[in-house]
Amino acid sequence: MAVLSNDHLVILVKDIDEGIRNWTNLGLTLTHRVTIDAIAMDQAFFLLAGGGFIELIAPSSEDSPLQKSLEKRGEGIHTLALEVSNIDAAVTEMQDKGVEVIGEGTDQVFIHPKSTNGVRVQLWDTNRPHRWQKNPSEKPESETSNS
Repeated sequence: MAVLSNDHLVILVKDIDEGIRNWTNLGLTLTHRVTIDAIAMDQAFFLLAGGGFIELIAPSSEDSPLQKSLEKRGEGIHTLALEVSNIDAAVTEMQDKGVEVIGEGTDQVFIHPKSTNGVRVQLWDTNRPHRWQKNPSEKPESETSNS
């Protein structure tokens, strides 16, 4: 099968600061935080020692598309990203088995939740770097200065 491992888990939260507190209370360390104004989204990342990471996302304004998701589904797992060695081959293999794929031919490939028992799954190619790991735009709160 084309899936190699779990790349990351995305969790939708109402409030990014509360989400960060909750996950750091579990013993995780915030490794990166950013706001993407163009899509009105706050993100926080927690690298995991065994590989992969947990990503929290939250709307940064009332008109964020994430706000509609929160109102409809509430907080919780938003996306499970699975690592594949060749995204095109993985898509072909899955489609041959009747899996419904969204975004084929782009770098944003998802499996429709009706093919995965209600879970939104993203396929992540092993050769695709995570931009925030290579070029972080903000330091974690623990490294920022209040002065």
